[in-house]
Amino acid sequence: MSDPATASSEPAPDANCPPSAAPSSADPADAASWRTVEALVGWLDRESALPKEQERLLRVLKLSEEVGEAAQAVIGATGQNPRKGHSHTWDDVHAELCDVIVTAMVALRTLTPEARQVFEGHLRRIAERVPSPLPPPAAGAGTE
Repeated sequence: MSDPATASSEPAPDANCPPSAAPSSADPADAASWRTVEALVGWLDRESALPKEQERLLRVLKLSEEVGEAAQAVIGATGQNPRKGHSHTWDDVHAELCDVIVTAMVALRTLTPEARQVFEGHLRRIAERVPSPLPPPAAGAGTE
């Protein structure tokens, strides 16, 4: 794992990021998303009093909490808890899923400064496995 605090300006080779996953002139909205993630990681780093390795682990574990909140929202939106009834809406589910995505992006960026390239390379490999007319994402392209 790369340590963002000690990373050099040269991207480190990453088994999950083939050479073809180099940065590109991607969608400006995607670039803005990763800039926001970068700012969130910086803010969290400044606010943390924990050792770096512990902070890294906790950011990955935070995903479990967020996934649990998404599950709770689905249960509430479908009224599956008789004691609580319909306690959530599908908009609540959408918001919780967004929290899961952002938390995963923050965790990935915490583990590697090349988070965007790692993600884009992984997404391309997934798209190549899908047996559908869906074209693989262009290099540097994000998802919407």
